[in-house]
Amino acid sequence: MHTIKTLAAIAAMLSLGACSNMTQQDKSTAVGAAIGGVAGSVLTGGSTAGTVGGAAVGGVIGNQVNKPPR
Repeated sequence: MHTIKTLAAIAAMLSLGACSNMTQQDKSTAVGAAIGGVAGSVLTGGSTAGTVGGAAVGGVIGNQVNKPPR
C-alpha cells in the first residue's frame, strides 16, 4: 500500500509539467503539496492524516517560497 501511495505521488508531480498556464507560484504550491504529502506519508507510516497534513504544510511553504515581489 505504501508503494502505491508513493508511486501515485510521483506520478502527480511528473504530471505538473502539463500545467503550462499556471503561474510559477501556482506550480510551487502544487509541487510543495506533492512533496509534503509524500513526506507526511513516509513520516507517519502511511497515515491518511499525516499525508493530508504534509500536503497542506508543503503547499503553504511552496506558495510562500515563490511569492512574487510586491
